[in-house]
Amino acid sequence: MAQTLPPSPKRIGKDIVTSLFIYALPILALVVYFQITGETPWKNPPANQQATAPHFLHFLAPVFTNLREWGFYAITFVLGAVEFAFGLYDNKWTSSERKIDIVCYVAPKFLMPPVTAYFSLHVLPLAIPHLANVFSWVPFWGGFFLIAIADDLTQYWYHRLHHQLPVLWRFHRTHHSAPYMGMAMASRQNFIYTVFFSQIYVTSALVYLGLGYSALFVTVIKSIITLAAHSSIRWDKPFYKYKVLHPVAWVLERLISTPATHHAHHADTTDDGIGYYKGNFGNMFFIWDVIFKTGIITRQYPTGFGLKHYKQEEWYAQFLWPIFKSKKEGSELAANGPVVGGEELEQEEPEYQGAYRIA
Repeated sequence: MAQTLPPSPKRIGKDIVTSLFIYALPILALVVYFQITGETPWKNPPANQQATAPHFLHFLAPVFTNLREWGFYAITFVLGAVEFAFGLYDNKWTSSERKIDIVCYVAPKFLMPPVTAYFSLHVLPLAIPHLANVFSWVPFWGGFFLIAIADDLTQYWYHRLHHQLPVLWRFHRTHHSAPYMGMAMASRQNFIYTVFFSQIYVTSALVYLGLGYSALFVTVIKSIITLAAHSSIRWDKPFYKYKVLHPVAWVLERLISTPATHHAHHADTTDDGIGYYKGNFGNMFFIWDVIFKTGIITRQYPTGFGLKHYKQEEWYAQFLWPIFKSKKEGSELAANGPVVGGEELEQEEPEYQGAYRIA
């Protein structure tokens, strides 16, 4: 079970106000910067977006472009091969799980580009005409932080609401049904959940407005962090093991998602005091969970992943519910199926011994 209790309206309202302030921070920083420097780049904008970036980034741009276009396929394949070589899937990647993971990985690569292209080439010019590249004068660092915050904070809310609102949960359930962590399940999502990824359209709009160069770097860095957080390779463990690295660990685990914090989110239970599917919603940045008090940090790893009431539903039901429904009796994805495996939402949580309790 991986759904959570909905927060109170008062807390939601407070978190929304805080979010609006965070969204505005890069803009406020730009205002202060231009007040101090006296610069007015909007009066004489550059001919292209790359002109506003530091010179060394022009050298890195082809690397990041290749990473975005084909590099992540290679990274996913290599990391996946390492995971299998070390037996980190514990023989849980069965035939039915392979079908779901492969379909969820391959199909969106063909189905999503037309959707995003239509939004960028037709919807945006119609909705906000004559504004293409209007913010191309924004310095690279300003565009970078604006997109990083807008993209990832929006995804935090999108993710959080799919856990806290029963009407949305089943669109996200597929991602939590995997009984393992790793490259195989990193892209495992219901297609409708993917189509309505709110941050995709936020970032597309910012690219249309002239922040495409910054978006390239944000996209690549975010993809690396999220892939690493889903990996079954516990790359963050040395930071907890060696005392000399503890200060680095303290910053790292509060800033970005790591295997320890994100694996806890995918745990099949909270009874071990490690799993915390009721929070740890951050994707690239874990700091959202720190700010909104929706996370815990244990520096430990769950022993089990997935859903306690997983019925091993058919790949088509997991990928395209509610268009196609499962034939498995008692499944949340079946016609008139229960929302959370037929059980009541948990009202109490176990003690998290030795954890940095944020919630």
